[in-house]
Amino acid sequence: MNHDVERMLNVHLKGRDITDPEVLGAMTEIDRTTFVPKDLHPLAYQDRPLPISGGQTISQPYIVAYMAQALSLGPDDTVLECGAGCGYNAAVLSRIVKQVYSVEILPELVETARHNLDQAGIKNVEVRLGDAFVGCPEHAPFDAMILTAAPATIPEPLKQQLRVGGRLLAPIGVDVQSLILLTKTSEGDFEESSLLSVRFVPMTGQAESNP
Repeated sequence: MNHDVERMLNVHLKGRDITDPEVLGAMTEIDRTTFVPKDLHPLAYQDRPLPISGGQTISQPYIVAYMAQALSLGPDDTVLECGAGCGYNAAVLSRIVKQVYSVEILPELVETARHNLDQAGIKNVEVRLGDAFVGCPEHAPFDAMILTAAPATIPEPLKQQLRVGGRLLAPIGVDVQSLILLTKTSEGDFEESSLLSVRFVPMTGQAESNP
């Protein structure tokens, strides 16, 4: 383990509140430099978001780990990711769950994520071009969902595609965002809790016309 990875693990993850061994293992195993632009490789393991193409960002390692841990994922879970970005978040999830479906609205990021995941040798992530607001109904119901961009409210199609007992984690809000964990307790019933304040890029597509 190189110094940068070791520092991320011990200072930014274990040194805060990341204790899930599966999450810690995934964060150590996935090479973050594969997913950031080459000129940013020296900054890859710093605990900060970094710019990627399409005006988007790759989240800081702590937030990636925190969100994965908050979803209480299991090895047989099928996860929907709304917003593939560069593919890094899906790569981390891929080491914890059975299958990840990732929906990305920007064609250039679909290609970037697919390329990066292929470079990393990851086979259980499928990246699709589409509007994540409508989810991926052909593979529903999902055990968990994670949104990597912020809508004003949780999209109804996603709530419908969550299985009973499933968890959805999303940054919700426009100017000020809260990371919301939604658990589907029965058909049509949900429990919601606010975990922490965050800052993500806004969700585009249909989310923009559904305040």
